[in-house]
Amino acid sequence: MLCQITFTRNLKIRHMKILYLHGWKSVSGGAKPSYLAEQGHEITEPELPGDDFNEALRLAQAEFDRIAPEVVVGSSRGGALAMNLNSKDVPLVLLCPAWKRWGQIGTVKPGTQILHSREDEVIPFDETLELLRTSGLDESALTVTGENHRLFDPVSLAAMNAAVRRSGL
Repeated sequence: MLCQITFTRNLKIRHMKILYLHGWKSVSGGAKPSYLAEQGHEITEPELPGDDFNEALRLAQAEFDRIAPEVVVGSSRGGALAMNLNSKDVPLVLLCPAWKRWGQIGTVKPGTQILHSREDEVIPFDETLELLRTSGLDESALTVTGENHRLFDPVSLAAMNAAVRRSGL
């Protein structure tokens, strides 16, 4: 008599509470935060004004303080906002961060993860390499993905979710 035994691991996938900061001229509910919500994460995405960085930062900080997220995800200008937040020890996941165009912070904290496309037509890829160097981060903090600035192709969305999950370990 043949006996087959199957072992399964009871891995619990952790769902994160995320503050998502959208890019300049973007609106809430876009492809990236919607994808994260579909993966079971709890998303808070405030409407941020496009014409006033300081006001956007004030609103983002107020939401951060109100919800106490486990991770902050910032896309493009939202990445610059995330860098300028008083985020304490909360990890950052930055998507093509526009740090040279917005805000006053030129480094990121240890544990920050960055996703960027070499074909980004809006934020030069070299700016992310510079950010890694000035922050003292290893290139392992960078995931090269995507076909353009938007990072909304399936591979990039999955890479973003993986970065969020890694930040919660």
